[in-house]
Amino acid sequence: MLDMSGKVAIVTGAGSVGPGWGNGKAAATLLARQGAAVFLVDINAAAADETRGIIEAEGGTAASHQADMLEAAAVAAMVDACLARFGRIDVLVNNVGGSAPGDAVTMPEEVWDRQIDFNLKTAFLGCKYVLPVMERQGKGAVINVSSVAGLRNDGHGGRTHVAYSASKAAVIQFSRSTAGAFVAKGIRVNTVVPGLMHTPLVESRLAKTVAGGDAAALIASRNARCPMGHMGTGWDVANAVLFLASDEAGYITGTEIVVDGGLILASP
Repeated sequence: MLDMSGKVAIVTGAGSVGPGWGNGKAAATLLARQGAAVFLVDINAAAADETRGIIEAEGGTAASHQADMLEAAAVAAMVDACLARFGRIDVLVNNVGGSAPGDAVTMPEEVWDRQIDFNLKTAFLGCKYVLPVMERQGKGAVINVSSVAGLRNDGHGGRTHVAYSASKAAVIQFSRSTAGAFVAKGIRVNTVVPGLMHTPLVESRLAKTVAGGDAAALIASRNARCPMGHMGTGWDVANAVLFLASDEAGYITGTEIVVDGGLILASP
């Protein structure tokens, strides 16, 4: 079940911003454990190399590659490098993104533009250069990573991030539209929608920008907001990614798996 042997997967954002398991790092490692050769892409070369080291230490196959997914030429070169190394691309996991606070009045225009590009354009460019490869192969699976911020009022968390919410909602519709355009070509496109997750991002970034450096208070607050009583982890996201990438999900396209411990259920 969920055997990925013989498949090649590109995972973007495959490193972590700090110690522990981010969504991309966990997804890449899980795909490798199931037999995939994984091409690890991150803007931080050392972070990608760390993930590669973990996979290789477990006996898996991986290659790391530094690229800025906001730069079309870099994305095209990344795809060429993967093909040169592994000869094909069966899975693409678009996992680059992040949030910045602000509403439609307080957010600077340049922050808005950066957020839309960071969360949406990266998925677009990944698809733009990988889909032709999958089309030639006659088969492929794309998994884009969105957020529950794209499905519900982000004000429930006490922090408005209008561009993040807008761009993550757009990722979902981008996936649906792309799925429709390529379904007859043997390519599936789906979205994983994480809720509040306890990844290195919490301690490394959110604790500083949201909680004034009090990571423990932030973690307790986020846990309390989850109906299950605790945040999810990068492994919860990774399990959804693996399923959607696998042949067992071969009749599933243009849809979403929400991984949120019931968070949306608790929202008005």
